[in-house]
Amino acid sequence: MKNSSLFFLFSIFSIALYSQQTFVKGSVKDATSFEPIEDVTITIEETQQYVLTDVLGEFIFTENVPLGEHILRISKSGYITKRFPIIISEGKTVNITDMTLERDLSSTADLFTITLSDDELNDDTSGADNISGLLASSLDIFQRTAAFEFSSSFFRVRGLDSNNGTILINGIEMNKVYNGRPQWSNWGGINDVLRNQELTLGLAPSNYTFGGILGATNINVRASKAREGGRLTYSSSNRSYTNRVMATYASGLLKNNWAYVVSVGRRWGNGGYQDATSYNSNSFFASAEKVFNNSHSINLTAIYTPNRRGKSSPNTQEVYDLKDIKYNEYWGWQDGEKRNSRIKEVSEPIVMLNHYWNINSKTSLNTNIAYQFGKLGNSRLDYNGTDLIDGFPQGGGANPSPTYYQKLPSYFERNFPNDLQFAYSALKTFQNDGQIDWNAMYTANIANAENGGNAIYALYEDRVDDTQLTLNSILNKEINNNIVLNAGINYKSLKSENFAQTLDLLGATTYLDIDGFATNIDEAQNDLLNTNRVVTEGEKFKYHYNVFANELSVFTQAQFTYNKVDFYVSGNLKNTQYQREGIYQNGGFPDNSLGKGDKLSFTGFGGKAGLTYKLTGKHLFGLNAGYISRAPFIQNTYSNSRENHNTVPNISEEKITTLDVSYIFRSSIIKAKLTGYYNKISDASEISFFFADGIGGDNTAFVQEILQGIEKKHIGGELGVEAQVTPTIKLKGVAAVGEFTYANNPNLFLSTEPDEESVAAGFENGFKDFGVSKLKNYKLASGPQNAYSVGFEYRDPDFWWFGATTNFFTNTYVDVSPLTRSSNFNTDFDGNVFNDYDEDLARALLKQERFNDYMVVNLVGGKSWKIGTYYVGLFASVNNFLDETYKSGGFEQGRNANYRELRNDKALETPVFGAKYWYGRGATYFLNLNVRF
Repeated sequence: MKNSSLFFLFSIFSIALYSQQTFVKGSVKDATSFEPIEDVTITIEETQQYVLTDVLGEFIFTENVPLGEHILRISKSGYITKRFPIIISEGKTVNITDMTLERDLSSTADLFTITLSDDELNDDTSGADNISGLLASSLDIFQRTAAFEFSSSFFRVRGLDSNNGTILINGIEMNKVYNGRPQWSNWGGINDVLRNQELTLGLAPSNYTFGGILGATNINVRASKAREGGRLTYSSSNRSYTNRVMATYASGLLKNNWAYVVSVGRRWGNGGYQDATSYNSNSFFASAEKVFNNSHSINLTAIYTPNRRGKSSPNTQEVYDLKDIKYNEYWGWQDGEKRNSRIKEVSEPIVMLNHYWNINSKTSLNTNIAYQFGKLGNSRLDYNGTDLIDGFPQGGGANPSPTYYQKLPSYFERNFPNDLQFAYSALKTFQNDGQIDWNAMYTANIANAENGGNAIYALYEDRVDDTQLTLNSILNKEINNNIVLNAGINYKSLKSENFAQTLDLLGATTYLDIDGFATNIDEAQNDLLNTNRVVTEGEKFKYHYNVFANELSVFTQAQFTYNKVDFYVSGNLKNTQYQREGIYQNGGFPDNSLGKGDKLSFTGFGGKAGLTYKLTGKHLFGLNAGYISRAPFIQNTYSNSRENHNTVPNISEEKITTLDVSYIFRSSIIKAKLTGYYNKISDASEISFFFADGIGGDNTAFVQEILQGIEKKHIGGELGVEAQVTPTIKLKGVAAVGEFTYANNPNLFLSTEPDEESVAAGFENGFKDFGVSKLKNYKLASGPQNAYSVGFEYRDPDFWWFGATTNFFTNTYVDVSPLTRSSNFNTDFDGNVFNDYDEDLARALLKQERFNDYMVVNLVGGKSWKIGTYYVGLFASVNNFLDETYKSGGFEQGRNANYRELRNDKALETPVFGAKYWYGRGATYFLNLNVRF
C-alpha cells in the first residue's frame, strides 16, 4: 500500500513537472496534396536550434527552448521557405499544426526538369532511349540522381527501356502505340504547368493505372490545382537550343468558380553542342475548369508544341579522329548558311476533356476523353533518282554523305595499299570540308532537267500522321481508413497514316517514283496502280499505308495500410488489335501489299503485389513481385510495313517477370535505401534495317533483320544515401550495379526484295531463316551498367545555394550485330564452313567492345530574391565541368556479315566498316532567370 502511494505521488509530480515544461511543436504538410512532409528542417533562427519532421510531418522542441519572441523557419529542398513569428512562454506549449509548404518553382528539382524535358529526353538521335522524364519528379535520392546526374550518359534504370514506364496527363496515357515510349516533345516547353506530378516507382501502386515495371507518372494540369500567379522565364544554353522564353499565368479559383491557366513559350537556336543541330520550337498551353459544386467539375485542356530540330549523326572512330566529337555529317553549306538534311518535325496537338465527380466523401470517379492528331516527319536525302530509258530506269547519283565509306581514307588504304596518295588525298579532302555538297546536287539536277530528265537527288521526309482517340474512366473508393480500391477502364483507337513526301527537288521539277535498285520494271514500281509515276514537290511517293490499332484494357487494385504493414494487389487485362492497310501496291510484293491485311489480336494480362513491413519508424522492408504479358508494339510487329503485310514469324505477346526487395533506413540525419532486383523479358522481337555484304557467301543486299523470341535478363542492386549533416549541408551518394544480358539465342530471319540477287543468296520469296543468333550472355547496349555518384548541397539561409557531384560510369558496351553471330558468319555460298575459318580468330573478332570507364563532374547553383511582391530566381548549371570525352553509345555495323568480310576489315589499322558511336557532350552550361508574381 505504501509503495502504491509513493508510485501514485511520483506520477502526479512527474505529470505536473512535465506540464510545466516548455515545448514548441507542430506539423508540416504539402500545400497541394496536403500530405505530411518528412525531413523538413524546423529552425529557431536566433539560437539556430533545429529539428526535422518525422514520417507524419510532425516535430517538437523539448530541450533548452528559448523564451520570448522568435522566428520559426520552415525549410526543405524543393519547397519555398517560410518564417513564422512565435511567442514562447515558460511552461507553455506552442502548437502550430498543419503548416503548409509550397513547391519552389525556382528550386533545383524544377529547373533540372526543365533541362531534361527540353534536351536529353527529345534526343532520339543519341542512339539510346532516355527514361529521365519518368523520374524527374521523384523525391527518392536514387531516382533523382538517375534523372539529373546520369541522364547525359543515357543511363537506364535497371537497364530498361522507357516503354516500361507510363506517363499520364490528367489520367490519360501518353505513351505511343507505335513503340510504347512517351513522345516528350508533345508537351515540351510548357514546364511551368507540368509541376503537379504524382509518381510511383517500380511496381508500386498508382491510383490511375496498372503501370509498368518502371512505374507511372501522372501529370495533373487541372486549372483549379495550379498555383495562382504568373511567371516569366528566360533561359540560355549550349546543349540543344540557345535561347528560351516562357510566360505562364494561373488565375486560381475565381469567385464564379472558374479557373484558367495559360502558358506560352519559344525555344530556338541555330546550333546546339553538335554542329548544325538547329532548334525551333513554339509552345502553347491552355486549361480552363468550371467547378459546379463540391461534387462536379469539368476541365478542358489544349496543348500544342510544334518543333523542328536538326539531328546529329553517329560516326565511326575514324571520322571522329579526323574531325572531333561535335562533327555531324548531315549538314553542308548553302548560300552561306548551314543546312541540315536530317530534320525532325513534330506537330501533334492534344485536346482533352476531364470530368471529376466526387460521388461522396470516400468515392470519386474521373472520366476523360482525349483527341490527338498531327504529324511527325523525319527528312533525309535520296540519291537514286532515275529516268526511263528504253522502258527501264537508269541513272542515280553518288551517295552525298561525306562519310560514305568510299570517300574515307580507310577505303583507299584497303583497296590501294601500295599507293597511299589516294588515302592521303581523301584525308585532306575530308578534313578541309567533310560536309554535304548541296551545290553539287543542285548542279546535277539542273543539268539533267535541262536535258528533259528528272531529279537525281531529292530531299524528302518519312511522315507519320496519327489521329488517336482515348476514352477512360478511373474509380477510387476508400472502403475505410485502411483499405482503398482503384479500378479503371481504358479504350484507345489509332489511325496511323505513313508515307514519304517530297520536300525539295533541289533545282529539278519532277522525280520518277520507282525503285532504281530493282532488276525488272514491274518490281521497280512503288505502286503498280500508278506505274512510272512522276511526282513533284509536296507529293506522296515511295510508300503509303495505314496502320489501325485498338486497345481495350481494365485494371483493378486494392491497397491496404496498417500500423506495421502496408500491402497491395493489382491486376489488369488488355486486348490489342493491329491491322495494316496498303494504299500502294508494291511491285516487289504485288499480292501482299494492297488493301487490308490480316487483323492481328493480342491479349495481355498482368498481376502484381507488394508489401512494406515497418519494423520500426527507422527500419522498413519492401517486397514487390509481378508478371506482365503485353502485346508487341507496332514497331516490332510488321517486318517491313512500308512494302507489305508481312509480320514477324511466330509473333506473340511479350512476357515480363519482375521481383525487387528493399531495405529502407530513416533517421533525423540519414535516409538510405538499398534495393536488389531481378527482371526477365521473354518472347520479345526487334527489327533492324541495313545493307549487308556477305549474305549467303559474297552477295550484297538491303535487308530487314528480324530477331524473334528474345530473352533478356536484368539483375542488380541500387543504393541511395543522403545525410543532412547540418541544416545547410547535405551529403549524398548513389550506386547502381547491374548486369543486363541476352538470356538466350533468339531466332534470326532476314527479309529483302524477292529479286534475282536474293534468290542467289538463298532467299525464298524475299525471306530466309538463319536459325538462331548466338547472343546468349552478350551484354545489352543499355548505357552504363554500373554508375556511381557522390556529392553535396549547400543551402544558405539567405537563399543562395550550391552543389557539386562527381559521377563514375563503367561497363558500357557496344550494340552487337546479330547477323554476324548466326550461321551466315561461317558459311560459304555452298553451305559449307569457310575452308579458312579459324575459331580462335573468330572468337576474337566477335568479342563485344566495352567502352572506357569515365568520370563526369557537374556543378549547380542559384540564388533567389523577394523584391516587393515579386520573387526572382537565378539558376546555373555546368555539366561535364572537366570536359571529359567519352562514348555514350554505339552499334556494330552489320555490313561485314561473314567471317572473311569481318576478318579482312579488322585486319586494317582503321576498319572501313567499324562500329558507329555517339559521344557524350563536353562541358555545357544552362542558365535560367525567372520572375514569379
